[in-house]
Amino acid sequence: MTLPETFDLGKTYKQYFKIVPALSDDLKDEVFKIRHQVFCEDLGFEAQRSNQRETDEYDAHSIHVLIRSVRTGTFIGCTRIIRPRPADLAQPLPFEKICDAVLDRSIVDPAKLRRDAIGEISRLAVVSQFRRRKGEEKMAVPVSDQDSGTEKQPRFSFIPISLYLAAAELARLHRITTCFVLTEVRLADHFRKIGFGPQIIGGAVEHRGTRLPSMIIIPPTIIEHLRVNFRPLYQQIAGEIATHLGSQMPLDPVPETPPVIRRTTD
Repeated sequence: MTLPETFDLGKTYKQYFKIVPALSDDLKDEVFKIRHQVFCEDLGFEAQRSNQRETDEYDAHSIHVLIRSVRTGTFIGCTRIIRPRPADLAQPLPFEKICDAVLDRSIVDPAKLRRDAIGEISRLAVVSQFRRRKGEEKMAVPVSDQDSGTEKQPRFSFIPISLYLAAAELARLHRITTCFVLTEVRLADHFRKIGFGPQIIGGAVEHRGTRLPSMIIIPPTIIEHLRVNFRPLYQQIAGEIATHLGSQMPLDPVPETPPVIRRTTD
């Protein structure tokens, strides 16, 4: 993913897409419709529902975000950050259950972190017409080595990168210091290239394909950790989130410094 520094990803992105935090019930309904289309109808990961909405027990205590096509005005992708259940912070996040036997707790033990300062990014999905490149029809999100495209031919794979950055910014605003994600090897490698990628924290598991448990430390200032080319994209997305949140910006107390986590080289 090599782009000239003069290629402004933020400027190109805003011609095509817009991030929208799903703050209302109506916007969350859009999230659940996309998830049903992708995970139930297209991929068959979940059983189809009579109401055509894919939901689960974690949605009530999750932060949801959408991405909209500027040209069509329709929502085309989504993701969420699952937070521990407020009434029972010790209850495991989904990845903790799935990866219980493969987590390397010498790197990090999620159970020992401050639970109200962690989250899990999941249900990253893009509607089918925006992931129709060869070989991507059976993937929830499109991924390729040319995901940023060129100045003359921007590509639709701005979508997963933008959703990923939006999740990181929402986590920062909600005082979440550590995010976990179950991701494909290819996707983990891909996002690492932007300079703000996940650290693998355990062995592979079979969960809708081969997945790796990974961890993202959310820095107080995200932009400093990004490659130069991606900073305008992040700034554009952060501005869109701030505009939507407005007076609803989180006022949670800043979490205590999390336990020291051993770094590994990938």
